[in-house]
Amino acid sequence: MQKIVFLDGLSLGKNTLKEQLEAYKERFAYTEFDITPPNLVLERTKGATIILTNKVVLNREILETLKGTLKLICITATGMNNVDLEAASEFGIIVKNVAGYSTQSVAQHTLMLALALSAKLPFYDTYCKSGEYAKNPLFTNLSYPLHLIDGKKWGIIGLGSIGKTVAKLASAFGAEVSYYSTSGKNTNAEYPHKSLEVLLQESQIVSIHAPLNPQTQDLLNAKNLYLLKDGAILINVGRGGIVNEEDLAQELKKREIYAGFDVFVKEPMVQNHPFLDSKLVNKLLLTPHNAWGYEESKEVLIQGILKNIKEFVEG
Repeated sequence: MQKIVFLDGLSLGKNTLKEQLEAYKERFAYTEFDITPPNLVLERTKGATIILTNKVVLNREILETLKGTLKLICITATGMNNVDLEAASEFGIIVKNVAGYSTQSVAQHTLMLALALSAKLPFYDTYCKSGEYAKNPLFTNLSYPLHLIDGKKWGIIGLGSIGKTVAKLASAFGAEVSYYSTSGKNTNAEYPHKSLEVLLQESQIVSIHAPLNPQTQDLLNAKNLYLLKDGAILINVGRGGIVNEEDLAQELKKREIYAGFDVFVKEPMVQNHPFLDSKLVNKLLLTPHNAWGYEESKEVLIQGILKNIKEFVEG
């Protein structure tokens, strides 16, 4: 019997695909591992016809060992940088991903971060839960100013499908949207295009929706982060590495700016990450790279994975 192996099933939720693959149970034995460390990849994939992986790396050495038996790699995400595509092509291994499934959830997550930081939610939530509100003789607390999105300038870095969806949501809240194209090739008549420097200088909210590549590596750093307006909000739901995290942490300590991050240079975050400084607790909202994983988006992803498997098996 042929084998299907999912190397990091916990990335989608435990036993996510087992029931959906019942239709192929007479032909394929399905095995799902929660996570797979690098030293166990070969052992767990030996003899597999189909491998599913979200972030587990399949390099040339591994693929050369598996060639002949391995026919299909299903990446349970959009990014394909964890698979050596050149080697896969050379060894006759098909590689499929799923694109576009997370547009709505990442856009909603972006808006959530912008709304929460505009309302200084980190501070006020802690203020209530700590018991300080219960001790206060006054019915309210306006220690940190709350701001509307209405009328604010919102700059978008990377106006792809997610960036465009964020632009629509921001516009619905009354924001004035402009954008910066990291490739320099993206033109959109609906929103004004600005240089990165001007966008940083003028925007009260800046959100990043760009891929990580040589042009965007450390795109925001000490040389331009100082351009952010006082009170500005910086949101990164693109890729870790686009913002120099140490430089941003230093800028956050200097003045009143705020940041919301769902992606980081190293994931999971390192234990001594500069964002974990206690001085920054009320200036940051951090989420563990889960903007893509809303239930509805995850279901679209799962259906895309199943479609890729079905096309291979039946085609």
